[in-house]
Amino acid sequence: MKAEAPSQEVPKVSRNELIALLNEDLAREYQAIISYVVYSQVLKGAEFMNIAAELEKHAAEELSHALMISNQIDYLGGMPAVQPKPVRTSDKAREMLRFDLINEGETIRNYRVRVRQCEQLGEYAMAEHIREILMDEQDHQISLATALGEDVPVVKSTPPVADKKG
Repeated sequence: MKAEAPSQEVPKVSRNELIALLNEDLAREYQAIISYVVYSQVLKGAEFMNIAAELEKHAAEELSHALMISNQIDYLGGMPAVQPKPVRTSDKAREMLRFDLINEGETIRNYRVRVRQCEQLGEYAMAEHIREILMDEQDHQISLATALGEDVPVVKSTPPVADKKG
């Protein structure tokens, strides 16, 4: 008998709650567009030339994601959000890339939940759109981890506990 993967229980949401959650996702996409545009232009040094060019591509992909999420919000009868999540900047290239890597992890975690929430509501096509976005986000995570010379972080279903150091 085949062993089943442990189910990751996702609280059931209403259509209105899904709209609000998708608007949070949309605000993260706006954040990503802004950060990738800025970071791609201000990263300096030979070791970051390849990733700078890659970040320009990521910005365009994030815009595509924002359009897709906006379309889904409209389909559900909601109004797409207009404010991005805050964008962090730094004088240090590695810090900027780290900010992006952390943000991609959060985005991946949220989209994995969103897929299951869409399916619970019977919105299977919407879940497929989000799966497509999820593939891009995972590629972004790989690019960022590679640029930092690190293994790709494992994205757990719950966010990591915040570090209490000041």
